[in-house]
Amino acid sequence: MGFFNFSKSKATKAVLPWEQVTSVEQINEILRNVGETPVLLFKHSTRCSISSMALNGFERNWNNEVDCKLYFIDLLKHRDVSNEIATLTGVIHQSPQCIVVKGSEIVYDATHTAIDAKRIESILKKS
Repeated sequence: MGFFNFSKSKATKAVLPWEQVTSVEQINEILRNVGETPVLLFKHSTRCSISSMALNGFERNWNNEVDCKLYFIDLLKHRDVSNEIATLTGVIHQSPQCIVVKGSEIVYDATHTAIDAKRIESILKKS
């Protein structure tokens, strides 16, 4: 046995039910049909270490029991989708970025290290 036992200290991240958003038509459909079940849009750049850090932190802390549909946008492959989100929501594009929509309103948006899964959960419990 060595001095360091990393297996006990590693946080495990949940496998989340991400749905990939790959077209402008798809994001229009998603945002047109938001009802009482909130929609979370996570914009991620696969080449950015800060984006990877934000995504990993979100996945480690997200509670799968929260009633929310999770959508993932790969910005390198689908920048047109991100641009459409900015147009439809009025939230200026950033990367990484998380936007939560419930009904017809944006209830949360954050970028970079401000993306906070526990904060989103708290907001959704109140609304």
